[in-house]
Amino acid sequence: MAEQHAQRRLAAILAADVVGYSRLMETDEVGTLAALKVRRRDVLDPLVAKHQGRIFKTTGDGVLVEFSSAVNAVQCAVDLQEGMAAANIDLPEDRHIVLRIGVNLGDIMVEGSDLYGDGINIAARLEALAEPGGILVSGTAYDHIKSKIKVGFDDLGAQTLKNMAEPVRAYRVASTPTVEPIAPKLVSGKPSIAVLPFTNISGDPEQEYFSDGITEDIITELSRFRSLFVIARNSSFQYKGKNVDVRRVARELGVQYIVEGSMRKMASRVRITAQLIDTASGNHLWSERYDRDLNDIFVVQDEVLHSIVARLEGRLASSIADKARRKPTEHLAAYDCVLQARHHLNTYAGEAAGPLLTRAIDLDPNYAQAYAYLAWATLINYFLKPTTALLDESLQLARKAAALDSDDAVCQSVLGFVQTFKREFDEAGASLERAFALNSSDAFVITAHAHWLSRVGRHAESLASLDLALQRNPFPPSWYWEGRSIPLFTLKRYDEAIQSVKRQDQLFFWSYAYLAACYAMMGKMGEARAAAAEVLRMQPDFTIRMQMVTEPFKDPADSEHEVEGLRKAGLPE
Repeated sequence: MAEQHAQRRLAAILAADVVGYSRLMETDEVGTLAALKVRRRDVLDPLVAKHQGRIFKTTGDGVLVEFSSAVNAVQCAVDLQEGMAAANIDLPEDRHIVLRIGVNLGDIMVEGSDLYGDGINIAARLEALAEPGGILVSGTAYDHIKSKIKVGFDDLGAQTLKNMAEPVRAYRVASTPTVEPIAPKLVSGKPSIAVLPFTNISGDPEQEYFSDGITEDIITELSRFRSLFVIARNSSFQYKGKNVDVRRVARELGVQYIVEGSMRKMASRVRITAQLIDTASGNHLWSERYDRDLNDIFVVQDEVLHSIVARLEGRLASSIADKARRKPTEHLAAYDCVLQARHHLNTYAGEAAGPLLTRAIDLDPNYAQAYAYLAWATLINYFLKPTTALLDESLQLARKAAALDSDDAVCQSVLGFVQTFKREFDEAGASLERAFALNSSDAFVITAHAHWLSRVGRHAESLASLDLALQRNPFPPSWYWEGRSIPLFTLKRYDEAIQSVKRQDQLFFWSYAYLAACYAMMGKMGEARAAAAEVLRMQPDFTIRMQMVTEPFKDPADSEHEVEGLRKAGLPE
């Protein structure tokens, strides 16, 4: 039997797709499909026929057209952009249908009515790089049209296209004005983020499930943070397999930050990389690489997922807080106030955080987290000067926060934290267990829950939970180390408790009280007396009774243990 050869021919290919298709469909699916049908009937089909082209493939948001002439293909592209712009004139801006177009002249393979080959792939890759409303033309097509079409061209130089071995020279049609796509309407004040599909670079298509699973789970876990606006999976996954520019994605999705990454499986190991990008500057704010054994792929996926999410949220908060601090206070939005307040709360500066949080509530009286953080600031003031009034005020604010948003993990955590100091241990446990269920990726939630565990006598569990928090946030706020010293002390691991206290950025009188108790219980009386002297220098009216007011242990034996250490150190009753 004679060997059959694939039929080939030279053709000009026009690739076009609709910018922001997912946004349009999410807003009005029926109306968008109807509008696209009208545009094809009234604009696309007549122009393709006029320039002697043939539509050989359509998707929901795209079309591929074959021409025998590069001149006809590019002229059709120019006319098509002009026709689409004219059809948008009488429509609301958020209902405009805008195209990106790529044109290439190259060799193609023919199978029935369908076409294949790099000639088509290059056109599609150029379309992905084009600006909304713009046209990119390959060098091979440009060589045939440069003196035959009355439009200008900008030489963009050699472009590296996805899955193309060699760079492709590209030209932009200068006479077609690009447009800015309409970004989704985001929640006011919240940082917005999109997680692009992680790239499978294993060379094994069967590993797509793993890279897609990592991406989907990161989206799900980030969505648990009420302080973030996270773009839904369907919108993010429209960029799967495309060579995209992050700034273009940011414009189309209306986001300030983008997460992208890759996954490579090698024998019994997997390597996952992830990075966070500020789309305004294009700077990489954070990146990390994870190398793991694949003894249990799902355990690995869970470990990497939570590490990425915790570090992302922390890095996002730091980045946004930095920006907020560079703005004049009088122009801060409510969220900016909360971010600045969080910075103060991490160093126990409750008095500095209070006015910022009060302003946030004035700007948005229904801002649940603002009430939660104000409850925390009030609790810090209670630590410094324990009065029933301050503790009651803190509880009232925490209850208000949880009432405004019962599904916010931060609000539930703060409520449980305050309830612990009110010695409402059962109620605190319920609040903190709910917070943990709502967002087990949040290091703050984990730490608050661990603090409650230590106060109700579950010290080993508390330390295990704190170890988990440290894995997810290797650079925790100072108060993390104070929280860790409590179960260490009650477990009589005094030396470790001392090291934990000393890791704090700033030591307070109660910090030195713990140091004094630890040293005394170890028999190091010189160090104990020095720490006790520092307590009295910082808080001249300090008494053991005052200290124990703010030490809510459920088990009297734990309280007596601390009192014993304080007495041995020579602190006044």
